[in-house]
Amino acid sequence: MFNKIKELKREIAKIIIGQEEMIDGLLIGLFSNGHILVEGVPGLAKTTTIKTISLTLNLEFKRVQFTPDLLPTDIIGAQIYNPKDSIFQIKKGPIFTQLLLADEINRSPSKVQSALLEAMQERQVTIGEESFELPEPFMVMATQNPLEQEGTYRLPEAQLDRFMMKLQIGYNTKKEELEIMRKVANNTSKEIKPILTKDDIKTISKEIHNIHIDKEVEEYIISIIFETRTNNPLIEYGVSPRASIDLYKASKAHAYLQGRDFVTPVDIVNMAYPTLRHRIGTTYEAKAKGVSTDDIIKEIIDKTVMP
Repeated sequence: MFNKIKELKREIAKIIIGQEEMIDGLLIGLFSNGHILVEGVPGLAKTTTIKTISLTLNLEFKRVQFTPDLLPTDIIGAQIYNPKDSIFQIKKGPIFTQLLLADEINRSPSKVQSALLEAMQERQVTIGEESFELPEPFMVMATQNPLEQEGTYRLPEAQLDRFMMKLQIGYNTKKEELEIMRKVANNTSKEIKPILTKDDIKTISKEIHNIHIDKEVEEYIISIIFETRTNNPLIEYGVSPRASIDLYKASKAHAYLQGRDFVTPVDIVNMAYPTLRHRIGTTYEAKAKGVSTDDIIKEIIDKTVMP
């Protein structure tokens, strides 16, 4: 299946120039049954990337634009009264899909953001008194603007913890942007075709599950996790047990995408930043000093003994 993944990336590259970190992160999330939060300024192809991935995987894709006046029922659906038959009927919302793009999720208040909680954790949605299973595979990719921008709401900690990884996307290189400019302005983008099937995704997920990880590497993960919970003047609260589970799963998937059948400490280090950065709470002292969660993670990795 590794050759198919390389073919998949080549197909995605017909539309998306650069942004390998975002593409790898989305694939890791999909193959590991996780959800991804992407932060970056507008115009960095976040929406185009997930739409392109949905086409190459032949999966259903829906997009919800989060706005201040959005309601939870606009996402999950509602009971609608049918006066003709005098009954209430269920009208399912856009969350009933395989790849859901929650665009600019922090433009809506927390009650709307929280509408995704049950779907992300339990893979089901409750409308009225009925619960409905979501299709498989199911992944939420949420994009958010940096909090410094106007009109944004901070995501609740419970919501953030449901995301397997938070990817921070930057600008393309000069060479990449030149290629983007030429391709888009001259409308020379190529059509893409499906590469993987739903069964292929299940097979890849099973192969990732069987990736070998040594006991020493497992203990290395736990050492990093527990360092976030020690008395550190820069850390207000450490990460939850979900973080250790997601770091374990993401490291296996990262090793798989590199063509290996075993996990190394380098995989742990690479995945520690996107897996932990949104789960660590920083103190006022850290904010005053301009210390980011990535700086804290680097400090933890530097002082944790690597096997």
